[in-house]
Parts: sequence; structure tokens; C-alpha cells
Amino acid sequence: MNADSAFQEIARTVQVLAFDTFGTVVDWHGSIVREMQQHHPRVDADAFARAWRAGYQPAMARVMSGAQGWTLIDALHRQILDEILPRFGLAHLGEEERVHLNRVWHRLSPWPDCVAGLTRLKRRYTITTLSNGNIGLLTHMAKRAGLPWDCILSAEVFRAYKPDPATYLGVARVFDLPPQQVMLVAAHHDDLAGARACGLRTAYIERPLEFGAGHAKDVSPRPGNDLHARDLLDLADQLGA
Repeated sequence: MNADSAFQEIARTVQVLAFDTFGTVVDWHGSIVREMQQHHPRVDADAFARAWRAGYQPAMARVMSGAQGWTLIDALHRQILDEILPRFGLAHLGEEERVHLNRVWHRLSPWPDCVAGLTRLKRRYTITTLSNGNIGLLTHMAKRAGLPWDCILSAEVFRAYKPDPATYLGVARVFDLPPQQVMLVAAHHDDLAGARACGLRTAYIERPLEFGAGHAKDVSPRPGNDLHARDLLDLADQLGA
């Protein structure tokens, strides 16, 4: 099958596009950096953002191993925040300031292509989140950023974090579709590999600046993904949306 035929076959059979959110649709690093520069200008905002994000996988691993009960990402973000504040000279922050700072994850800004790209894709496909973020967080984010989701699905719905198969297969179950009619769209190869192992289609989105300009990612194509796109506008072009 040539490339054009493959695109046509995917465009014809896929009905739901499920999107990773942090890093793929919204710029967590840049958003946190801007917030820290505004409210805590003496802190190394780049290092702070990356340290906060670095705690994400270990925190989820504690839950998945059973060492900690089921926990929403908002609560995990707060646990990580409380752990790193002393390291950055912010141990003095009171409860109100900590609550506000923790909700920066609700205020993340989308990448410049996302609202227009999602709007185009929505005309042809059902578009939903598939994020480890909790429903309240994702809803507030979408409301503020103008993200035009048809549906918000979260680890909270399935009580499992990606890459647990329950998340990917859960999307197919919600929409009563075989897995191959669902495509995961993400900027992270491990997420895509998890989806692919469950029979979903996969599209990789380049986000070379996810970790900031000083920590550029390798976004070269890898085998296995059905599509590779510069951004969501490019994905819309490839899918004929």
C-alpha cells in the first residue's frame, strides 16, 4: 500500500481521535515558566517547571504499584509541589498561594496550532482527550484555552493511568468501536507504543520545545506510528480535515 492509499485508509476507517494533552496540546513548560517569572521572578523558572514535571511519573508509579491509593493528578501535582518548594527557596508559601500555584496546570496555554487544528479535525472526527489529568483540570483548561473537545476522557474515568491498557481500550469501549477505529494523537512515543499495543492507530506530533528551548527533543520519525505530523494543522491536512 503506498503512502496516499494508507492515508486514505486511515481517514476512512478512523472515527475517533483521542489526544494526549500535557505537551501535545498544551505547553506545560512555557506556561509554568511564565507564571513563575510573573509571581516568583527570583526562581529559576525553567528548572522549577522541569522539576515539577519530573515528579509526575514517580508519583503515578506509587499509585500504580499500590503503595498509594487511587489519586487524582491535581493531588499528585500538589504532593510534588510541596516536595520541591524548599529546593527553590519557596518553603514559606502559605496554603492559599500553594493552592493557586498548583492550579497553574488548569491554566496551561495551548500550542499556537491547536485550537485551529482541533477545530478542523472536529469537523470530520470525534475528538476527545485521553489524559492522565483529572476531569475538572481538563475541563477548566479547555474552557480557558478554547479547546473544542467533543468529549473529555481521563484516567479518572478508568481509574488507571496511561499506559495501562484500560485507558486506551476504554476509549474504544466508550464509543463502542473496535480499537483500530480510534487513533491516539500524542507527542510521546511511550504513550503511542502503549496505544499501538492495544490495537489503536497512532499519530506522532512534533513538539521539539516541550521542555523549553534549552532542552530540545528529538522529534524524528520512528517506525510503528501510522502518521507523523509537525503539528495539528499538518495532521488535519494529512487526514483530509
